[in-house]
Amino acid sequence: MMETQEILRLLQRYFDGETTEAEEQQLNAYFQSGEVVDELAEYTEFFGGIAELAEKADDPTIEDDVMDYILENEHRDKTKYRTMWKAVTGIAASVIIVLGGFLFFQEQQKPFDDTFSDPEEAYAYAAKTLQFVGSKYNQGVAHLSEFEKLRKGSEPVKKATDPVVEFYEGIEKIEAAEASSPLQDIDSL
Repeated sequence: MMETQEILRLLQRYFDGETTEAEEQQLNAYFQSGEVVDELAEYTEFFGGIAELAEKADDPTIEDDVMDYILENEHRDKTKYRTMWKAVTGIAASVIIVLGGFLFFQEQQKPFDDTFSDPEEAYAYAAKTLQFVGSKYNQGVAHLSEFEKLRKGSEPVKKATDPVVEFYEGIEKIEAAEASSPLQDIDSL
């Protein structure tokens, strides 16, 4: 039986992607032997799942299933963003229509009285007002950049966990397909 330190060394090399095929077979044999020490027992299920997937990898339809899964996820992501964009633009258009209608109605009710008699004075006041509104708008938009920083900061965590999530989802899909397969009912007869 292999020593625990040797197994730990092989595990480190395995997770670093540096093992040979023979070393991987040694690890699989160890974890399937049933004589795994307690401190390494957490890896038994992982290597059991890898061995099970390796057996299923000979299935000629696995490539089609993987490609279907990839295309499905790409389509779902694109659809999600399109839906969100449609909702945001629809809301913005509604606000503009309501605001425009309100302003038009208000304009019809009370005619606008000219406040300034000098056009240059009116222009200077309008420029000052627009500058004030622009600065307030920029201050408001600046706070939205914090959300972008949070999203960018969480991307490495999401990228690191995506393969694990996809791995377990793939296993669940395979198990669900096996559970609903009519061939399984025939085999049990």
